[in-house]
Amino acid sequence: MERPWLRHYPPGVAAEIDAAKYSSLVAMLEESFQAYRERAAFVCMDKAVSYGEIDVTSRAFAAWLQSKGLERGARVAIMMPNVLQYPVAIAAILRAGFTVVNVNPLYKPRELEFQLNDSGAQAIIVLENFASVLQEALPQTGVKHVVVASMGDMLGTLKGAVVNLAVRRVKKMVPAYRLPNATSFKDAIASGRALSFARPALGPEDIAFLQYTGGTTGVAKGAILLHRNLVANMLQVEAWHVPLMSQPPPIDRLIFVTALPLYHIYALTACFLFGMRSGGTCLLIPNPRDIAGLIRELSKYRVNLFPAVNTLYNALLNHPDFGKLDWSLLKCAVGGGMAVQQAVAEAWMKATGRPIIEGYGLSETSPVLTCNRGDITEWTGTIGLPLPSTDIAIRDDDNKDVPMGERGEICARGPQVMPGYWQRPDETALAMTPDGFFRTGDIGVMDEGGHVMIVDRKKDMISVSGFKVFPNEVEDVAMMQGGVMECAVIGVPDAYSGEAVKLFAVKKAPGLNEQDLRRYMTGKLAGYKMPKYIEFRDELPKSNVGKVLRRALRDGA
Repeated sequence: MERPWLRHYPPGVAAEIDAAKYSSLVAMLEESFQAYRERAAFVCMDKAVSYGEIDVTSRAFAAWLQSKGLERGARVAIMMPNVLQYPVAIAAILRAGFTVVNVNPLYKPRELEFQLNDSGAQAIIVLENFASVLQEALPQTGVKHVVVASMGDMLGTLKGAVVNLAVRRVKKMVPAYRLPNATSFKDAIASGRALSFARPALGPEDIAFLQYTGGTTGVAKGAILLHRNLVANMLQVEAWHVPLMSQPPPIDRLIFVTALPLYHIYALTACFLFGMRSGGTCLLIPNPRDIAGLIRELSKYRVNLFPAVNTLYNALLNHPDFGKLDWSLLKCAVGGGMAVQQAVAEAWMKATGRPIIEGYGLSETSPVLTCNRGDITEWTGTIGLPLPSTDIAIRDDDNKDVPMGERGEICARGPQVMPGYWQRPDETALAMTPDGFFRTGDIGVMDEGGHVMIVDRKKDMISVSGFKVFPNEVEDVAMMQGGVMECAVIGVPDAYSGEAVKLFAVKKAPGLNEQDLRRYMTGKLAGYKMPKYIEFRDELPKSNVGKVLRRALRDGA
């Protein structure tokens, strides 16, 4: 197919990557373990762990997992926030020849039970803070082996003991639980050091992750991500960033802000995998919702890469201590997971001197499909250009390409695209086209230069008397008023027009009222796009990565 975007690639970025460069994700990780052995790979709560330590510890944990008699490809779940045990667990599961199942630690027992059963997980590594939830779900699952980690496990003997005491006794963050047959994380590592490790012959078609997705729009499904999918996406991201990394100032070791949870595909690739691949250091933030605490951590480092979502950037910008941070070595702030709003992007650029470079992807695509060039100097309103070896098509409901500049569903094909959903051939058939494109469910347009702009989620589109209203557009206009902290737009039933537009907003300026907001928006939107209802709230419902959940608002309405 024609690829108009290639004409606008940054100098030095090739049209294709060699997706067969590594036989597996493990081969790529082990190369970094050796190449950067003495460097700090991860830092959490001021404790640094080197690439060499991750290598040795994950190998021991892999040997322990193998000793439990799990068959090749067995699913092993991880239920933790961003703590040092997380990267060890990921590397160990993959090196042992098993499949990682990332679990949101905020899940309730019902949600956890569903994911463990749907994936067929036989083992789970859980932080003790969430063990009480596992206790409730465990009897209804097929999980045979439980490893319980504590916050202080990898922080050193003295500091670890102090942290565990504070977490358990002072802050009371560990609800009582009883898992009598569980093994502690430290005991599993200690036992594994004395066990032999059998290196499996992993190939590109082996399953690396079951990444669950779709929970905000329906029943969660496990996207099958093969080793080759993640290797390809890592090489694509690396190739795209080469020109940006070569820009001054020179930095020999990149520091990645890892505030996004590692159980989410965005952080998994943009922080964990890209960080390991580049020999960088990931600054792990266990609780990014604590903005004051996040700023305290950021003040200790001159960070270089900061992948985040719009709501996190916005929250930082509106904190009184944000101006004290040093952004002089920031090379790249990457926006993903949700649309970056113009008001937020412009405020970030003014405050840091660096733009938010918006990209786009999904769990099903490992995740990155498109990204803006690293040399942009202002908000573009687009999600950029397709990455190397990636095809993007804009199609109608009959799977036909729409004319350039017209709206349609964004469809993607490339080596990073999953082969399908775990044990869901029906859902796979709905998601994939006969010629191998994945239907993203997002509505977008492509200009003549190959730049893609998302208009909205297909399911979020509002129909007012037959006219299409895309929530993102209305939200962007509301945010530009200046008195709105964040907002969300949904469609609500209306006897006259079928659906009507409703705007939910959180005030930044206490004195803002509905009349002020309507006055500002009038004339900037067609009449049918104007909110019929405006409701102010103290906060909006959000997902685990801070994405505003329109579905929760619709359910409430």
